[in-house]
Amino acid sequence: MITGALRETGRLFALAAEVGRAVFRRPFQFREFIEQFWFVASVTILPAALVSIPFGAVIALQVGSLTQQLGAQSFTGGASVLAVVQQASPLIVALLIAGAGGSAICADLGSRTIREELDAMEVMGVSPVQRLVVPRVLAAMGVAVLLNGLVSVVGILGGYFFNVVMQGGTPGAYLSSFSALAQLPDLYVSELKALIFGFIAGIVAAYRGLNPRGGPKGVGDAVNQSVVITFLLLFFVNMVMTAVYLRIVPPKGG
Repeated sequence: MITGALRETGRLFALAAEVGRAVFRRPFQFREFIEQFWFVASVTILPAALVSIPFGAVIALQVGSLTQQLGAQSFTGGASVLAVVQQASPLIVALLIAGAGGSAICADLGSRTIREELDAMEVMGVSPVQRLVVPRVLAAMGVAVLLNGLVSVVGILGGYFFNVVMQGGTPGAYLSSFSALAQLPDLYVSELKALIFGFIAGIVAAYRGLNPRGGPKGVGDAVNQSVVITFLLLFFVNMVMTAVYLRIVPPKGG
């Protein structure tokens, strides 16, 4: 079991390295990239906006309740925004990219694999990784970065509304606390997380799609496995990136 897990991990990293090399190889499949970008964006924009509202609301309500107990209501806005921008927004985007876009990518590549289309491409001298995988991975990364900004804005607006309306906070204190706690590197690390999470979601979906087992049933199993594996990797990578960021970038005023 351990040997098999290590072998699968090595193949996953090998695919990631091959994709990294194929990005700079010509010809670049620009049309395929645009089609995949539009598809992934179309299936994730509305769910991401809808999910970010309750996330922002829950964070604002919880942080607002805690700051009231500590007598620090003036910092509710800044703390809520930091939680949304640094943690909630990249994770929401990554989970939706993996659940909606990644599952579709895995199913598409898996169906092509069991129909032996990829073998036919290799016989004709066409690299399936360059032709099919690279545009899909880049599309997942691009959508994740752009969607991260949308989720951050919608989550912050939802948190602002619930804090001001339901907890009796003042709009001025909510907005002024941004400058007290937030800083520009917080946005940078959020976008970097979204970029890396999109890459992970695309690579895992492509890997499982290229390696299904057992015919059509194996494709369905591969889709489920890709989503579960991506979720586990995302939370682990998010923990590591957050720990490194907090060590490198000191808190504002620290």
